[in-house]
Amino acid sequence: MLDNGDDVAEPPAQRSKIADLVNWPAPGASLAPYEALVPAPAAPPEDDPMATARGEFAVLLGEFRRTAVLVPLDGSGDLWSADQNGVRWICVFSDEEALARFARARGDAGREWAYRTVLGARLLDVMVPLLPGPAGVALDAGSEDGGVLFPPVAGIVPDSVAVDLGGTR
Repeated sequence: MLDNGDDVAEPPAQRSKIADLVNWPAPGASLAPYEALVPAPAAPPEDDPMATARGEFAVLLGEFRRTAVLVPLDGSGDLWSADQNGVRWICVFSDEEALARFARARGDAGREWAYRTVLGARLLDVMVPLLPGPAGVALDAGSEDGGVLFPPVAGIVPDSVAVDLGGTR
């Protein structure tokens, strides 16, 4: 005997996945039970100037890493650098005007300044480790706003060449 299902009154109702969403809270409804499952990121206190300064510097560092800068060359074709208190600083400039201001401040505005264009990340990640001893990058030295230093510390240069600050963070 064959069973065609003639004795089944009605096929079972199929439930749509959209129907499952009916019980979800409407926009603007409280999600309090769910918020406890996902912790919110901790925001630094607004009155913490060091946290604010670190955040601003992190943004500046990110911009520098993505930007091509001008690196003057010395007489032998090497990147121009200067030594200050045992740290070798690769001197770089954001544009030709900044390099010209630096040349005028040094009294070398009359000479021709050869330079290369190098990505900031390449300077920090590749060129700094090639220099002997601790090294960093000085951006726009001698500018009106004082320029920016990217020192040889962890988080800026590779850890293998970073200077240990002895836990002062």
